[in-house]
Amino acid sequence: MTEKMAVYKCNVCGNIVEVINAGEGCLTCCSVPMERMCEKSTDEAANEKHVPIITMEGETKTIRVGSIPHPMEEKHYIMFIEAISKDDKYITRKYLTPGEEPKMEFKINGKDDLKAREYCNLHGLWKSN
Repeated sequence: MTEKMAVYKCNVCGNIVEVINAGEGCLTCCSVPMERMCEKSTDEAANEKHVPIITMEGETKTIRVGSIPHPMEEKHYIMFIEAISKDDKYITRKYLTPGEEPKMEFKINGKDDLKAREYCNLHGLWKSN
């Protein structure tokens, strides 16, 4: 059984899937079950930081990956950053490529509470505290 917004990875070909509508079945790719990615939120032991940090200045929200900038190299980079409303009804995502700064900025009306997630191509899925 899947859950809405869960992220799965194929360990054979590297496909990554986010569930939009939960169902009873098992997700498979390349004829094998896909691995559900667990959202991590603590990385004190890591050399680079992964936990998304949300700040707001005026009507602009910024999500930065890590308390120190995460590497954005060809072999190690943040693939995407997501901003998700606390009620899980609204989501916005920014896809990144190597060389880009690992951050996402957007305008928001009001003081909506948000949570954030990001996906590192080597270290998986991370969420804000």
